[in-house]
Amino acid sequence: MLFGDEASFAQWGSLSYTWSLRGEQPTLPTSGKRKAYKVFGLIDYRSGQFFYQGQTGRFNSEGYTAFLTQVLQQTHKHIILIQDGARYHTSKATKQFFDKHAARLTPCQLPTYSPDFNPIEFLWKKLKKRSTHLRFFKQFDDLVGV
Repeated sequence: MLFGDEASFAQWGSLSYTWSLRGEQPTLPTSGKRKAYKVFGLIDYRSGQFFYQGQTGRFNSEGYTAFLTQVLQQTHKHIILIQDGARYHTSKATKQFFDKHAARLTPCQLPTYSPDFNPIEFLWKKLKKRSTHLRFFKQFDDLVGV
């Protein structure tokens, strides 16, 4: 049983407010670019085994099914995939992929707005806290290398 989700790791980290002494305007250099590293992930609830694939482009059905293809190549057991209702999880192309691999892959949808039911959400939260929280990455490659 694998729980799946995706996360975006922003180049500007999770810093959203600046602080300074009263009356002193803080100045911070910015690039004007809002790039983020996108990661598909699956976690085995029992063993903790983690499958992931990073990308720089947008999340879409093609990227998701390519990721699932890699996971199917790495394991020989039948996979029960617990996932949320993201568009690329329920798209026509993804449904066709699930139909094609029905002998090895059974998708199950989580209820809408139910992140507390998905253990991988807690992994993403911890990972962001350890690696990107309150950090700014001057170069995008610095973020990808974290």
